[in-house]
Amino acid sequence: MKNDGFTFRKRMKSFRYAFRGIYLLVRYEHNAWIHCAITACVLAAGFLAGLSRIEWVAIVLCIGMVFAAEALNSSIEALADRVSPAYDEAIRRTKDLAAGAVLILAIASAAIGLLIFIPKLY
Repeated sequence: MKNDGFTFRKRMKSFRYAFRGIYLLVRYEHNAWIHCAITACVLAAGFLAGLSRIEWVAIVLCIGMVFAAEALNSSIEALADRVSPAYDEAIRRTKDLAAGAVLILAIASAAIGLLIFIPKLY
């Protein structure tokens, strides 16, 4: 890759591409819709429960990590489907591993959410 140096215009363009990626994730990826719905519920519950600053840090990190993992998973799946439209066992394994990574983060995030919210209920 050629490095033409730093310019403000190029950085702004790269941000435009990144925001387009977020738009594509939220607009077209069905699993991201589920993450958005859960995020809305968690944010509403957090405001109602009066979370502390450190609890908000944990919640925001979890939300960000799950969305980032979902974006990576979606990009791996799209690229794999483009490279090998026919069934390929290695592609299947790769896609399953990427999906598993999202699930691991989602489960860990749910556990953190329970650790934060359950004491608020009692």
